[in-house]
Amino acid sequence: MIQLILGYIASVLLAISLMVNNDLKFRWLNTLGCLAFIVYGVLIHALPVILTNTLLLLINGFYLVKIYRANENFDLLEFEPGTTLVNRFLSFYYTDINVYFPGFKEIKTDDNIRFVVLRDIVIANIFAATLLEDGTAVVNINYTVAKYRDFKVGKFIFEKEKTYLILKGVKRLKYSQVINKKHQRFLIVMGFKKVVKHGDECFVKSLD
Repeated sequence: MIQLILGYIASVLLAISLMVNNDLKFRWLNTLGCLAFIVYGVLIHALPVILTNTLLLLINGFYLVKIYRANENFDLLEFEPGTTLVNRFLSFYYTDINVYFPGFKEIKTDDNIRFVVLRDIVIANIFAATLLEDGTAVVNINYTVAKYRDFKVGKFIFEKEKTYLILKGVKRLKYSQVINKKHQRFLIVMGFKKVVKHGDECFVKSLD
């Protein structure tokens, strides 16, 4: 019975790994699936299963080390509203953007903080926020392409480029009405605090 359950778990993990579009998640899910299949193979005394998944485990390990050791180049590039490339980016990812930012239509005219994050010269993220007089930057969009959702872009913006935001006059960042659970988890990992005021929930991070 245990062998059967373990075999199903391993199969599910491998199947899920093939459905994700993030290299890091794929490798970790695939690794866990391989480990489960190795244990399954030991329990049923199936040497071919053990050997095959041990080989796949080594391959996954190789690529995980490669991913974590990768020396990627990150750049922050400001843009003007209506830029053709930015509009094409927003149009292409429109459906997925609305999963994380429901109701988003376009970069607002009062979004006075606007930039894209380049990851090895590829647009990985787009950010736009309205800076209020009290130093609060209300984020309209901070969307990262699915394959780059490994927290590196977030750390680049909120940690490495923290000085850039401060020089822009930002004292704190604020996200309103964050409905998506994955987005909430991202913000918490990035150091945002959930605040409920007058019945409205938001996420706030101080740069002081």
